[in-house]
Amino acid sequence: MAAGPPLIGITSYGRNEEDKFSLPANYVASVRRAGGIPVLLPPGETAIEELFARLDGIVLAGGGDIDPELYGGSMHPEVYMVDPDRDLLELSLTRRILSERLPTLAICRGAQMINVALGGSLHEHLPDVVGEEIQHRLPPREPTPHGVTLVEGTSLAELMVQTSFDAASWHHQAINRVGRGLVVAAHAPDGTIEAVELPGHKWLHAVQWHPELTCRGRSTATGTFRRTGGGLRGPDVRSAGSRR
Repeated sequence: MAAGPPLIGITSYGRNEEDKFSLPANYVASVRRAGGIPVLLPPGETAIEELFARLDGIVLAGGGDIDPELYGGSMHPEVYMVDPDRDLLELSLTRRILSERLPTLAICRGAQMINVALGGSLHEHLPDVVGEEIQHRLPPREPTPHGVTLVEGTSLAELMVQTSFDAASWHHQAINRVGRGLVVAAHAPDGTIEAVELPGHKWLHAVQWHPELTCRGRSTATGTFRRTGGGLRGPDVRSAGSRR
């Protein structure tokens, strides 16, 4: 049987006040646009072995904050939407992603989770550290563009069409201490770490900005989704991930 489009798991938000799981539609649309079939992964899912036997790639989506206890931080007044079930699922997924080299795009919270899983820490509230000359989010939840510069020689710089560009941003936390083995791949003008990558895992891209908000046509954002596996056929993804 011929291989079909790759299955791409996308982590989702936890249960809301109406007892519903949710996820912004842009994540699903971006995976479809890049050629993949989206599969939602809600908090509380425990069938990790079964998921990894079937999925060709993963998108660790943005969302609420990671529990500060997981990185030795403090419960800042601005910390919001902490979800232990989501933290547990994404930590489990991340450890398998790192060990099995599954193609992965980690966005915003997802990039922070990659860092935390490797022993790194976060700035609990970025304006306390870098001020607000560069706006990384606008109230109530409006994304805002700001400049991002990629680090020369990184795999992300090789992937993207441009090395400097405006990215859609909505976050109040960011990577502080970089996790074991990770290298910084991009910065904002105020020095905020905007991307990290893991040498030896060329199919892992962890970005602080939101490429799903600008993923149109042949944009640099679309490239990150295609690189993750959305634009590749199953056998290609499997060999690229060096896991099957």
